[in-house]
Amino acid sequence: MRMSDSQITFYRLQACPYCERVTRKLEEYGLEYRSRFIEPLHSKRNVVKRISGKRTVPAIVDHETGVTMSESANIVEYLESTYGDDGREEAA
Repeated sequence: MRMSDSQITFYRLQACPYCERVTRKLEEYGLEYRSRFIEPLHSKRNVVKRISGKRTVPAIVDHETGVTMSESANIVEYLESTYGDDGREEAA
């Protein structure tokens, strides 16, 4: 059951190793996501602060479950626990 739009909005920075960790996990599970590249200057990251309460990236909004979170370790853990079993159906 997928929405016609991407189910996850992913707030990230270019060349951010923490963001890349989340990207790899999203792709591993074949999840549809939309990247929103945000302002590199920490004090200008108001869009992320509005959605997650923090100015840190990476941050995701999972529109399917209503979950919003930041911090790469938390996001990876969430993706594994939420999509880990079902997301592997098509993996060879």
